[in-house]
Amino acid sequence: MKRFLLISVLCGVSLPLWAMGEGMTRVQSAFSVTETLDRLEGVLQRNGLTVFARIDHRAGAERVDLSIPDTQVLVFGNPRVGTRLMQCAPSVAIDLPLKALSWQDPAGQVWLAYNTSAYLKQRHRIKGCDSILSNMTQGLRTWATKAVTP
Repeated sequence: MKRFLLISVLCGVSLPLWAMGEGMTRVQSAFSVTETLDRLEGVLQRNGLTVFARIDHRAGAERVDLSIPDTQVLVFGNPRVGTRLMQCAPSVAIDLPLKALSWQDPAGQVWLAYNTSAYLKQRHRIKGCDSILSNMTQGLRTWATKAVTP
């Protein structure tokens, strides 16, 4: 039993470290979590993307008498682009629409993160959509930068 608990704890600790290093871009924000995602939402909408949902994980935790630092997810996309990716690799639908995560770390720093296009390409073995993925990479980088910088 002790061995099982130790393995569980080690896996739980190492997973977030792996996730940040593999397939996810993470950038510091000069704003609060809410303002970071408000800014990102505005940038996305001005660029013709649809914002489908915003999930406030801290509010969810509070509803069950738990607490976590401010943590929110924005779900967004462009059905024309997403559909073209799904034509290349139907399994990519599990990762669409795209998501952006903003959270405050224990030191008070706010971050914005999103899955990279390269991660999606590798995970779903996407072939024939390189120009779409390249445009996604450029767009995500630009939009994230606008959201986190004054």
